Amino acid sequence: MTELADRAAGPTRTTAAPAPSAAQAPSAAPAGAVQPAVDVAALGEQLLGRWAEIRRHARALAARPELHKIEGLTHTEHRTRTFGQLKVLVENDAVHRAFPASVGGSDDHGGNVAGFQELVIADPSLQIKAGVQWGLFGSAVNHLGTEEHHTRWLPGIMSLDIPGCFAMTETGHGSDVGSIATTATYDPATGEFVVHTPYRAAWKDYIGNAAADGLAAVVFAQLVTRGVNHGVHAFYLDLRDPETREFLPGVGGEDDGVKGGLNGIDNGRLHFTNVRIPRTNLLNRYGNVAADGTYSSPIDSPGRRFFTMLGTLVQGRVSLDGAAVTASKLALKTAIQYATERRQFSASSRTEEEVLLDYQRHQRRLFTRLATTYAASFASEQLLQKFDDVFSGRHDTDADRQDLETLAAALKPLSTWHALDTLQECREACGGAGFLIENRFASLRADLDVYATFEGDNTVLLQLVAKRLLADYAKEFRNVNFGVLARYVVGQATGAAIHRTGLRGVAQFVADSGLAQKAALAIRDEASQRALLTDRVQTMVAEAGSALRGAGRLPQDKGAALFNSHQNELIEAAQAHAELLQWEAFTEALGKVADPGTRVVLTWLRDLFGLSLIEKNLSWYLMNGRLSMQRGRTVGRYINRLLAKIRPHALDLVDAFGYGPEHLRAEIATGAEKARQDEARDYVRTRRASGQAPVDEKNLPARTAPEQKAPRG
Repeated sequence: MTELADRAAGPTRTTAAPAPSAAQAPSAAPAGAVQPAVDVAALGEQLLGRWAEIRRHARALAARPELHKIEGLTHTEHRTRTFGQLKVLVENDAVHRAFPASVGGSDDHGGNVAGFQELVIADPSLQIKAGVQWGLFGSAVNHLGTEEHHTRWLPGIMSLDIPGCFAMTETGHGSDVGSIATTATYDPATGEFVVHTPYRAAWKDYIGNAAADGLAAVVFAQLVTRGVNHGVHAFYLDLRDPETREFLPGVGGEDDGVKGGLNGIDNGRLHFTNVRIPRTNLLNRYGNVAADGTYSSPIDSPGRRFFTMLGTLVQGRVSLDGAAVTASKLALKTAIQYATERRQFSASSRTEEEVLLDYQRHQRRLFTRLATTYAASFASEQLLQKFDDVFSGRHDTDADRQDLETLAAALKPLSTWHALDTLQECREACGGAGFLIENRFASLRADLDVYATFEGDNTVLLQLVAKRLLADYAKEFRNVNFGVLARYVVGQATGAAIHRTGLRGVAQFVADSGLAQKAALAIRDEASQRALLTDRVQTMVAEAGSALRGAGRLPQDKGAALFNSHQNELIEAAQAHAELLQWEAFTEALGKVADPGTRVVLTWLRDLFGLSLIEKNLSWYLMNGRLSMQRGRTVGRYINRLLAKIRPHALDLVDAFGYGPEHLRAEIATGAEKARQDEARDYVRTRRASGQAPVDEKNLPARTAPEQKAPRG
């Protein structure tokens, strides 16, 4: 009980002491003790993560004016500028890291993505166009091809001599890659594949570099040989004549035109009419066709082979996850900086207006998103380390790859949705100034809008996570006997009865003795937060799993209908799982904080994140009996207390992100607002001191109304 009470005590000493674990609360401070201080430099270093030096290099590059987005360009002008910026990246060795040492790379997969994530600071179009060239087109050749392909094409891809496309998505099959209709049929008479687009819906669509710059493409198509379709494979195909930049025979396409954002990228459509390519243009790491048409693969299962090939391209989701976190940090640094300077309304003083960040609602708007951004940042670093472990070969089993794919599919939706929400809320929190393009909120939000639907539509990705959760749930009972399963079902039923009849709520109320203080102590404890967040995920998955048990034995249409009837609950369970992963990543990061003051403040921020999740889903916790009404009422109250505790440290927390004016490039984050406010306050003070200021009518003494004379008569 002492630990729980201590955490609520507020200011703590910052004297040297052994660092407690994340589960232990700091010691209570005597009255009048100094506020805990944040070690901004140390926290900033922790946020930079394993690839700190590469991130610094990328940020220095992103600060260069020649890489910055110029607002107001036409989309054709923006495209030309962005392509030129790719050459700057090549000249500064910013694109080679992930490629093999044999062709001049450094086999540093995590470092490559870490640097890539920071390019959003300069211009999201540059980041994504670089991602198309080296993270998709180049990566496909690297990971799906063999050494022969590496030698033939990677040097030109790295140097930008071969600008290329990643031609997977089709008009009629966006996220459903397995159903794409483009075919590559092997002709043993000529030793060639014939790549063909059978109908309009099979056109490759929204393809970066396709409208103008791409000379070649990695084209995904159904591989057909000897009358058998072996599923989706990747093929290297030349698109344009390098001299004339005209499409080669059989290749056609069109420009996607102006988009809602990212107009520095020349997205377009591609189609193929019986285009012949050499047999050796098949990127054959996972599937090969011999000269006589015989197909072979080191992976027997077509389904496993398909997911293995797509799994090598997971870095796009990892990259977008980190880039979205970076954008959220930029927005919060700008908005919180402005909110400490902008004054509005004289609520508590006749002479001084209030700073925006002193308003509780403003704190709610920004600090809850700040807490989520920290959680997303720590989770993103864990994802990046998992990615590097797999692609470096240190931990590259099938289970490791499945875990990586699931983790990326869980975190990318949350971070990209969060970035859009944060950019919009920060824009509104800065009023009309936030709407000006010079302050970047509107521009960044427009460019990041598509992050929610490319490299995997967010909702579809969460459904993949849900299926993995269901599969893991099913494994627990696959080999158990009837008695074990029966006891589990009885246990679930008993638990549900306790929760839903309110017995647990009654027990909580009795334990709290009806006191709000005790109820608050219970919900803000780390173990209690973990239990509540974990229980929600487990319960939602178990309920869906029970409802879907036996679906695999039903006719296909009935099984699909049953799954569809529970799709919404499954996706909500997947999102709850991803939020739990973020909370756990934040909690794990707390254990690595050495400075006591920083640990105190970050614990408050972690608690704000956890309790905000509980508050967001409070109806679920109440309806399912996980919280009593007494404890439920304390959630919002304690969040408000946390906001007040975090307020003195808000600038330190955003300064730790490490972004300077050259990265923010927002007029309202330059100190100009503070200068304006100081000028206004000095003017008012001087006028008041001079005695020349007019008296406000509201401050005049009350006057007695003149007596009315009685009418004569």
